[in-house]
Amino acid sequence: MSGPKQSPTATAGLDRRHLLAAGTAAAVLAGVPPRFAKADARISFPLPPGPDANVKITEDYARLVARDAYFWAWPLVNVYNRRLTFAKVPAIGRSGPVPMAPLNRLSMLTDYIEPEERVVACPNQDVVYGAGLLALDQSPVVIQVPDFGDRFWVYQAVDLRTDGFIQIGKMYGSTPGFYLFAGPNWQGETPKGITRAFRATTSTGNVIPRVFMDDTPEDRRAIQPSLAQILMYPLAEYDGVLKSQDWSKVAAFPVSSSGDEETKWVEPETFFDVLPLVLADAPAQPGEEARYAQVLAVVAAAKQNPALKQAMIEAARDADKTLVQPLFQFRNYGRQLPHHWSTVVNGAAFGTDYFTRTAVAKSNIFVNQPNETKYFYQDLAENGARLNGGHRYTVTFARDATPPVNGFWSLTLYNEHHFFAPNEIKRYSVGTKNKGLKLNADGSLTIHVQADRPTADHAANWLPAPKGGDFSLYIRTYWPKAATIDGSWTPPPVVQLAS
Repeated sequence: MSGPKQSPTATAGLDRRHLLAAGTAAAVLAGVPPRFAKADARISFPLPPGPDANVKITEDYARLVARDAYFWAWPLVNVYNRRLTFAKVPAIGRSGPVPMAPLNRLSMLTDYIEPEERVVACPNQDVVYGAGLLALDQSPVVIQVPDFGDRFWVYQAVDLRTDGFIQIGKMYGSTPGFYLFAGPNWQGETPKGITRAFRATTSTGNVIPRVFMDDTPEDRRAIQPSLAQILMYPLAEYDGVLKSQDWSKVAAFPVSSSGDEETKWVEPETFFDVLPLVLADAPAQPGEEARYAQVLAVVAAAKQNPALKQAMIEAARDADKTLVQPLFQFRNYGRQLPHHWSTVVNGAAFGTDYFTRTAVAKSNIFVNQPNETKYFYQDLAENGARLNGGHRYTVTFARDATPPVNGFWSLTLYNEHHFFAPNEIKRYSVGTKNKGLKLNADGSLTIHVQADRPTADHAANWLPAPKGGDFSLYIRTYWPKAATIDGSWTPPPVVQLAS
């Protein structure tokens, strides 16, 4: 039997131009024949209204939304809370071993970071660091690039999402000069004399210069003139004249963090208090609009309902314990490689990969983009057992098979909290910076990872492990070659020796 004929007035009052993108089914419901819906790609459909903050919702629903938001927005709140902390810094200086400066300025170290640092997990002792927090809603900033000669260097600037938004470094062929960082809403003109300008998608961000230094007294002296000319300041102070700063003579502040673990930058109890400010600074990316509207509606409803607010806090605590904390362990995320190594392919370019962004932020925030630095993570020995200071290990790179790089590479050891394990020779990494590494007779290179001092013939290649407790290994490849990036090269196994 044939159905009734479609009335020509069935779609009265509906403008076909507004029936878009809902697909054939929605078009049919609106009275548009399927053949027309398929043929006319211009048809659109109005987006439904977002959540209504005035509608009563259940506590279980609030928990669901809160748990989800706590996970994907964790890195954003982390960076924003760092901005709030640096906003209180009175002058350029150091808090214990950590460089600190007021917003839109940076502070540089003059040597490797000390083991007592607790502000950022997984530091390295291959470069001299600088650090500064951006508040580009207050002003664009100018950052100086001195002449580094043949030395490897790279500047990192990430936005609120921990995505990189600049390309400044040796791998980019960047020249000495002045570079401008502007926020998304800046309408000014780039002054004359600026080498290149970059625009961030958020107003809040973090800047970290990294400058390679050999582990020798001579290079510690040679690097100082370049370090002195690494400065960042608000655009109003730009005059085209290269400024200098003796970084050994800056203010000393009380130590801001201590203990064994990284400073706790995200607290479940206050997460949803700051979240609306965070999301206003980091507007929704394409496809995120509904996600943003959903959580903001629940946050608004919770302001009028203490029970909802408490339910959200409880959900955040649970998410912190069951979702975020497990990602501190490298073995729980990333692309899995041979011999239990893992890596990520989108560091500092996460887009909407919420899982990897949060995993990296929890375990080792502020990684570089892969073309700048490729990272390899290890928690396990070749036999699958957790790395532990009660055992001895070797890592052997075959002849001509150390990590392929244009810059440098290193193998760093971290304790169970992802910080340096204190040891008698104060060595926390080995690699390009070490001039005394000894090759085996066949040209291979063996690193000896153990707590006790090895025999004299192995001492030069000793990477000390903690005397007790678990630890992790971490390979950095700065300015990696194609084989490192595309996976043609992967790290060798960590071999546990017989007791």
